[in-house]
Amino acid sequence: MKQALLFDMDGTLVDNTAAHIRAFEIFCGRYGVTGWRERLSGGFGMGNDDIMRLVMPEEVIRQRGLAALADEKEAIYREIYAPDIRPVDGLKELLERLRREGIRCAVGSSGCKANVDFVLDRCGIRSYFEAQISGDMVSHCKPDPEIYLKAAAALHLSPAECVVVEDAKAGIEAARRAGAGRVVALVTTLPREILERETSADLIVDTYADFADPKLYAALLA
Repeated sequence: MKQALLFDMDGTLVDNTAAHIRAFEIFCGRYGVTGWRERLSGGFGMGNDDIMRLVMPEEVIRQRGLAALADEKEAIYREIYAPDIRPVDGLKELLERLRREGIRCAVGSSGCKANVDFVLDRCGIRSYFEAQISGDMVSHCKPDPEIYLKAAAALHLSPAECVVVEDAKAGIEAARRAGAGRVVALVTTLPREILERETSADLIVDTYADFADPKLYAALLA
């Protein structure tokens, strides 16, 4: 039986893809950047530096710097998402059950610490997570395994003792490379058929409420 769940954040704790896309729309509009939507689609799950390199022209990056650009975009995101933020359906119920049964939890997100704090505090779920690893705490973001290696280490567990819950291809690859004992994909950011065809997830669920099924819950922690 697995000892812990390591949760990605964007698309996994909160279904916030639309808010991030709207923030990029506003952000890119400020710099007159076009064609960003197609480039952004390849960056889901990655860290801000990698996403900025995908989306923004080199000249703008040289002028403003990656950190300043990322801070600007994330401030827009937090402002527009704050009125609507809420946990993914069924998340709190799952977290409560895991707590009752002694299954530990951590966050492993490519997002910046400010965004992790924003989500955990606004959703009232910080107390469920013993550790929070963000993208600005590692040298390499997903699909590199460092985030999940650090999240497992923060709980004094091996990755093989942990289940990783993800929604993006980069995150699923990171979990695999870290040696996670099980990888669960949540159908939020990507359709089920893409997760089935293009990822190595062990289990794909439409909603956390699916774990009310005893067999599926047992499969989660097996």
